[in-house]
Amino acid sequence: MKKLLVILLFCGFSSSLFAQNEVGPDGDKLIYIFLVIVALIVGFILTGKSSRKTKDSGGKSLFARQKVSITLEKSAVYFPDRLKLTVKNTGNADVDLAQPLLVFDNFWMKRKFRLKGSNNYHFYPLYLEKGKTHTLDIELLRFYGHDSRLKKYPKAKIYLEDVKGKKLGSRAVFLRKTAFKF
Repeated sequence: MKKLLVILLFCGFSSSLFAQNEVGPDGDKLIYIFLVIVALIVGFILTGKSSRKTKDSGGKSLFARQKVSITLEKSAVYFPDRLKLTVKNTGNADVDLAQPLLVFDNFWMKRKFRLKGSNNYHFYPLYLEKGKTHTLDIELLRFYGHDSRLKKYPKAKIYLEDVKGKKLGSRAVFLRKTAFKF
């Protein structure tokens, strides 16, 4: 396939293309050059896509996009006991999720916790295929048992990253009534 592209390239840039004895505008030559360049680009894209869909690469597409939708729900409007994190892979590539970061936020102070799983089961990092959904129930009373000052923090936020460190998104909820939304 590459030899065919090289032969077409040399035929396209032969003397008949550049060595014309016409006097006049050279717009047709520019069109020929542009068409050859576009044909080469399309050829490389098509050969690149067909060579990537082999057994060893897993059939990944050329323009793979990792995208997730995150929802964070609380069990009550104020003073909730648990949060429910739902992650859905809406991209066209599989995502390898790292441990989510739970941040309790007060105006000037933040407490950060890495979530490993629930009910003493560790299931992060998590491989999430495209179109699949993952749900994690977060018991806030467990965090309040370690530090009672967390009950006064009005905001909780979840940050999600993939294993390579790319940020995938975040969601926040207010746990307490506050005079200012920050």
